[in-house]
Formats: sequence, C-alpha cells, structure tokens
Amino acid sequence: PTPSSPPPLPTMVRSGGKRSNTRDLFSRSFRKKGPEHTSTYLTTFKIGEYVDIIANPAIQQGMPYKYYHGRTGRIFNISRTAVGVEVFKRVGGKVLAKRIHVRVEHVKKSRSTEDAKVRFQQKDAKRREALKAGKKLIDEKRQPTMPRGDRVVEVPKIELLEPVPYEFIC
Repeated sequence: PTPSSPPPLPTMVRSGGKRSNTRDLFSRSFRKKGPEHTSTYLTTFKIGEYVDIIANPAIQQGMPYKYYHGRTGRIFNISRTAVGVEVFKRVGGKVLAKRIHVRVEHVKKSRSTEDAKVRFQQKDAKRREALKAGKKLIDEKRQPTMPRGDRVVEVPKIELLEPVPYEFIC
C-alpha cells in the first residue's frame, strides 16, 4: 500500500478585526511614550464643545474604533470618565450622526473654532463702536483678498561675465 499524502493545509484568510491595519495609527510617536499626564484628566469639557478624537494607544479602555481617529465632533454627554461625542459619518450617500462614548484620554479640545471666535469678537467690537458713533456697520462679511496693486520692478545694471583666458605658467 502506498502512503497517502496529507490533506492540504487551509489557506490563511486575512482577518479584518477591529484593530486591523492600525500598526502606525495606534502607535505613539517618538518621545511621546510613557504614562499619561495628569492634565489629561483635569481638562474640563462642556456640552456642545468641539473635540478632536485622537486615540491614545497606551490606554486601551474606552478607545474609539479606528474610523473615528482624527475626527472632530461635538460633546453631547459627559460622564465620570468619558464623554459622548457626536460625529458625522458618510455611509453610502447619506451623512449619519453617530454618537459614541470615548474616554477622556482619547479626546482633545478642538482648535477649529478659534479663528471664528476671534472674528466674532472683533465684529462685536466694531458693532459697538458703530452704535456709539450712531453709524450703521455695513462691511460685516469677510471679503476675499484682492490681487496686489501694480508696481514697477527696477532691474539693476546687468553685468556680463566672460571667462578669463587660460594662462600657462612655467
């Protein structure tokens, strides 16, 4: 009797788990490793604030799914150790409001509205000054930057350079 060949081994399927393809996404950068700072836990959040979801790979508890890493959302709920964040996600042709709870270690206050807040303060100051002067403020909208005005570029005297003839020195 001839020995039968062993059955073929099953081919390995590429798994698509919750943390697949996150080798660089969930790794801490150079000199940023180690325990989390106390200031992370002392940050106060308010409902309606904008926050950036940035997963901290040193803390696995309360970590968001990889899709939400780097997204900006609005806080809708605050608990003892976590915050509820509402993020908009495109699914097919629709944009859905997804509500997720993330621990505070994976959330950072967003700076996306800083410019708008400064602009609103400046606009309010202009409006108050106009009210005091009894004028009506007209230019409230931002204007696009216009092209620069024309100007004449003066070129200095052009000096032509010629090669020095080669001299044979004995």
